[in-house]
Amino acid sequence: MCIKQRHPGILLAGLAVLVLAGCDSAQQAEEAPAPVRVSVMILEASELSVSEDLPGRVAAVRSAEIRAQIGGIVQHRLFEQGAEIEAGDLLFQINPAPFEAEVDSAAAALQRAEAVLARARVQADRLTPLMRAEAVSRQVYDDAVALRDQAAADVAQAKATLARRRLDLEFASVEAPIAGRIDQALVSEGALVSPTDATPMARIQQIDQVYVDVRQSASVLETLRQQVRSDRPELTVEILGSNGKPMGMQGRILFSGIEVDAGTGDVLLRVLVDNPQRRLLPGLYVQARIPRAHYADALSVPQQAVTRTAGQARVWVLDAHGQAQPVAIELGELVARRYRVVSGLSAGQQVVIEGIERLSPDAQVAARPWQPAAAREQLSAVAR
Repeated sequence: MCIKQRHPGILLAGLAVLVLAGCDSAQQAEEAPAPVRVSVMILEASELSVSEDLPGRVAAVRSAEIRAQIGGIVQHRLFEQGAEIEAGDLLFQINPAPFEAEVDSAAAALQRAEAVLARARVQADRLTPLMRAEAVSRQVYDDAVALRDQAAADVAQAKATLARRRLDLEFASVEAPIAGRIDQALVSEGALVSPTDATPMARIQQIDQVYVDVRQSASVLETLRQQVRSDRPELTVEILGSNGKPMGMQGRILFSGIEVDAGTGDVLLRVLVDNPQRRLLPGLYVQARIPRAHYADALSVPQQAVTRTAGQARVWVLDAHGQAQPVAIELGELVARRYRVVSGLSAGQQVVIEGIERLSPDAQVAARPWQPAAAREQLSAVAR
């Protein structure tokens, strides 16, 4: 009878223990934090080129001002304004009549001088045997020789005058000294021109190749020169428009600057660019993407993944247990919103990109692959 009364007590005690154990486990389950959702990327080494965009101005490779070398009236303009011309093309015709007359006059003076020289030579030759025979005095013979030599000098002077007059006549036809594109005509038919005019008749600029002049800090100039002397392929400079968009044109650095600006510490950097389509015009404002450094195997992380504590850059990295740990790193250049990692990380590590604001050391995370903003926008567009 006593045994039957004990069984209900034992059952009640067991139920109480089970209820208490269930409450403890439920409380522990409520206290365990949920994994933090983050986006991670796996570090991979890749080739990285570091460059700097600098403002510059376009300048023609060669430029020539067309000026009159003689004074006269312009009769004809013989070119189309803005056209491509070749060296030696006729541009202006100055009235040649006065110069033709001067050429004729100089030619006549030369003939007269040559006639006088011929007579003086005959006279000197005639007196030579007479002087030896003492039939004439030495003074008479010396005078004849002097007249002959003076006549020879007059001939030489007349020839030089004729050559100068012919040159003036050639200058009446104004030719292009270089090939290139000619600008507007600055004088018109009927204008009086002279070599002392302040304004040229026209300007020609050779722009099938152009210079892009930029100012570069002298402190990095030697670095660029060392890259040119290295075994790397030739350094190329990409040309950008004033809006920063690539123009599809490249050039090479000439290093023509020979003086450092004492005020700014900059040196002129001249870039030679092929311009077959004449897209770059003298005076145009452009930007030049100057190479600074090149790394064959570089590690980089997005800018948003980097946090700073007391000036020390850190990123969050997942360890072997899937827990987030802060890691101090040394940063290099910032290129396209990505920092080059100098030290502190290695290829293959998982770096947290999004969700870092909710992390703490040893936090358990639920990781998913990180997608750049451009990739997400492309996926969204496809979904729509």
